[in-house]
Amino acid sequence: MIIPPMLNTAIKAARRAATIINRASFDVSLLKVSKKSHNDFVTEVDKAAEDAIIEVLKNAYPDHAILAEESGASDNLHDENENVWIIDPLDGTTNFIHGFPQYCVSIALQQRGIITQAVVYDPTRNDLFTASKGAGAYLNEKRIRVGKRDKIADALIGTGFPFRDLDGLNEYVKMFKVMTEHSAGLRRPGAAALDLAYVAAGRLDGFFEKGLKPWDIAAGSLLVTEAGGIVGTFEGESDYLYKGDVIAGSPKIFAQQVNLLSEFA
Repeated sequence: MIIPPMLNTAIKAARRAATIINRASFDVSLLKVSKKSHNDFVTEVDKAAEDAIIEVLKNAYPDHAILAEESGASDNLHDENENVWIIDPLDGTTNFIHGFPQYCVSIALQQRGIITQAVVYDPTRNDLFTASKGAGAYLNEKRIRVGKRDKIADALIGTGFPFRDLDGLNEYVKMFKVMTEHSAGLRRPGAAALDLAYVAAGRLDGFFEKGLKPWDIAAGSLLVTEAGGIVGTFEGESDYLYKGDVIAGSPKIFAQQVNLLSEFA
């Protein structure tokens, strides 16, 4: 496996962030936690990890723009940018705060509007998911593929509940009912980037969630497509990154999810 320089830089940045996260995980009770909005938390670890990622990326590529969860868009981010790093320093902050070991670092590179490099790193399991456009998806340097199940009745599906804006909760309950009736089971681990990585690795057969941000989706979406899967909106379209409503899965499971969920688009 030959690792492209930009992907190698992203891996270095993810590992740097993970060192900060792991150090803090030994005693999360000491962390300073603030609330951005209802049920949306941020810790000093999120900010420190993001700063570490940006430092590594900027040292290597000072002209590249940044779109990050905590610090937002860099001053040089505009429509003409050829290179934009999309960063979630700690996806699954609520899990992290509670010591629930399901969270990750997510870093993606968008070039001329297309995601070309992706890293999702789970520091609790030392699982490093990587992908480069056209070169496949990998878990710890071993090639991964989406699952082979072709019937949604046999499929294990990941999802996420509304937690910031609860106005969509009633709609979600309806989706939950539909998907529970048609699948082998639903799982809600609480870190969308890692859920997408699990789809790429065949640990989940599919995934759906509404109201996500680009940093939740970017890296995981490339992992899925490079592992042979499909990512789209609830209508099956390709403009999911900034719309935020996402379905992912192997081609057949993706199509069956769209068929069941398109009414909720």
